[in-house]
Amino acid sequence: MHQLERTIDLDVSAAELWEFIATPANLNQLTPPDLDFDIVSSPPDRMFNGLIIEYRIAIPVIGRQRWLTEIKHIREGVSFVDEQRIGPYRLWYHYHEISPVSASRTRMVDRVHYRLPFGPLGVMIEALWVGAKLREIFDYRSKKLRELFPDKH
Repeated sequence: MHQLERTIDLDVSAAELWEFIATPANLNQLTPPDLDFDIVSSPPDRMFNGLIIEYRIAIPVIGRQRWLTEIKHIREGVSFVDEQRIGPYRLWYHYHEISPVSASRTRMVDRVHYRLPFGPLGVMIEALWVGAKLREIFDYRSKKLRELFPDKH
C-alpha cells in the first residue's frame, strides 16, 4: 500500500473553499492538461454521499482509461472521500479535509492511499513512475489552487 499526503494553506475562508471542492465539475480546473481529463457522467452542482462520477483520463503508454469514483463519508464543510470503483488502480482511497486556520485562511489536506494491480510488477511501476506522476499531479493542484485563491497579503 502506498500513501501520498499533501497539505496546503490558502487565503480563502473554509466555507468558500468547501463550496469549490464540493462542486464536482471544478475537478477539471485542478487536473493537469496532459491527463486529458474528461467527466463523462453529468454530475450535479454539488456532491452528495453515494454520488458516482465517471471520468476518462489519458495514461501515458496505456491510453485513455475509464475511472469511476464514489463520493462518500461527507462531513459537510469538513471532509469527504472519493474512492475508485473502476479504474487504473487496484485501490484508490482519497481523503480530503479542510480546516480553518483563521477567518480568511484555510488548510486543505489530501491523503491518498493507493495500490496498483500486477503484484510485484505494480510495486516496481509505482517506484519507477506512478509515485512521481502522482506527486506531479498534486503539485499541479497546489499551483492551480494558489492561482484560484491567491494570497492577499
